[in-house]
Amino acid sequence: MDRVLILLVAALMVYVAPGVQGTAHLSFANNTEVNITRTGCGVTKLCLETPDNCDPAGNTSCLFGSVNTSNSVAPNGTELSIELRGDSSGYVALGLTVNASEGTTMLFICAKNSSNNGSFFFRTTQRNNSNTDAAPTPTERRVTEIRGSVHGNVIRCEFNVPNVNATNTRSSDTTFSVLLGVGSFDGNALGAFNVSLNSGPLNLANPSSNVATTSAPNNATTTTSGASGAVYNHAVLLPLSILTMSVMLRA
Repeated sequence: MDRVLILLVAALMVYVAPGVQGTAHLSFANNTEVNITRTGCGVTKLCLETPDNCDPAGNTSCLFGSVNTSNSVAPNGTELSIELRGDSSGYVALGLTVNASEGTTMLFICAKNSSNNGSFFFRTTQRNNSNTDAAPTPTERRVTEIRGSVHGNVIRCEFNVPNVNATNTRSSDTTFSVLLGVGSFDGNALGAFNVSLNSGPLNLANPSSNVATTSAPNNATTTTSGASGAVYNHAVLLPLSILTMSVMLRA
């Protein structure tokens, strides 16, 4: 009897969480409200979006992600607070990788389960950067304070990822390439992750690390150049004046 009960429980777990090794590494917030805006972008949080400057709080298509870092704690690394918003009938995802063309990407998936009344679910997976056509592989990466919502095909979620480190040789390294993208979900398995945006290497601890800056004009150089021109003009005028006086005296 006990053996039959164990088999039934195992079968139920497979049905509830298809393709997933387990969900003990995930913890959900008591507050399920999700409110994602551009407030704080470039100041308190690093923001990425496509198309440029789209509004995650609006009604138009916008794939948006933001990252806020806590103080680093040696030797475990840094905790990240992440926001993600996108349009998909399957899933939207944010990935962190040291090199997008090789190695792996740590992929956080917020998804819509169309086979279960369009309900929200969350997964942690790993993408093989050398085989981008393959579906991401389930992994058990600890994530806390997960909140998510689905309205039509608009998926929103917020979550925290503790102990993030880009290297094993230093106590804390927050330089990653951030990937934003979407994928499919057929009610049983996740499809391949399709990248819509690759930020390139960014320091996640610096909210403005992806904000373009304009160099200030070098006024000293301009002034010097102008001054040199003025000196040259006076130097030319002096012999001309002497020549003119000489001509006048001869007359």
